[in-house]
Amino acid sequence: MDLKQLEYIVKIAEESSITRAAEQLYITQSGLNQQLLKLENELGIQLFHRSKNDFRLTEAGKVYVSYARKMLQLKQEAYNILNDMADNKIGHLRVGLTPERGLSMFVGIYPEFYKRYPQLTIEPLEISVKKQVSMISKGYLDLGFVTVSDGDKSGDEYIHIKDEELLLGIPRSHPMARHASAPGKPYTVIDLEYFKHERFVLMFKDSTMRGIIDPLFKEAGFRPTILFETASNRTLHTMAKNNMCCTIIPETYATEEEYVAYFRLPSHPTWELAATYKKGAYLTKAARDFIDLAVHFWNSI
Repeated sequence: MDLKQLEYIVKIAEESSITRAAEQLYITQSGLNQQLLKLENELGIQLFHRSKNDFRLTEAGKVYVSYARKMLQLKQEAYNILNDMADNKIGHLRVGLTPERGLSMFVGIYPEFYKRYPQLTIEPLEISVKKQVSMISKGYLDLGFVTVSDGDKSGDEYIHIKDEELLLGIPRSHPMARHASAPGKPYTVIDLEYFKHERFVLMFKDSTMRGIIDPLFKEAGFRPTILFETASNRTLHTMAKNNMCCTIIPETYATEEEYVAYFRLPSHPTWELAATYKKGAYLTKAARDFIDLAVHFWNSI
């Protein structure tokens, strides 16, 4: 079986377009179309429903692509194992990173990783946790770095990095800020119910964080007044710093205590920062070293 042909068909399925697939594969559209027609003629069955701007898999196409992906993954895994056995330190590593701090971590550890693997191509992708989990399960990512609660974990493999508490942040000008500990001291614990009349800026509704903090408001007996939702923890911090709102924020972002007062909540809500990869997949030495560097980075800040 022609592995290149497998790659062609999988790419058409991923892009839902023969034009975009040809661009991604650096071949002509007519050449790619000929490969598809040739394969369909050999199989005696159509793999795609075709329209002017859309290629959708037929039932037969879904079967073909499912097995094609498995075969391509097996090929890549075999090469990974052989490269490790030969200590070649080459290959390709696709890494998922959460927006904002994921990229900060990558910048912090990449110089050391490059020293160890100067010939290895690494592809960092800054994408949401849910997208990473989906891409990991489909074999599109080698590694992901995610924040999850136990209930959000997929059936893939997870390597614990650290647990992180979520804190309540309020402007230092807020009357309740007088109950906060002094900067640099352990955080005071406070009930969320004291802030039921306040405005909040929170992470967007479908985020992992909201799955953790929405029950906190329910337990406190109120629905928060939300100014807006965001995908940025830095925005949460900035809005509290500028006296605009209260927020709930990961402890890593709890900075500039001169302007923001932070509290622990009685239930001590936490989430886990973890590395994840496809269940049963071979984890290369380069991937293991990248994870070790990430663990050191996160546990040193």
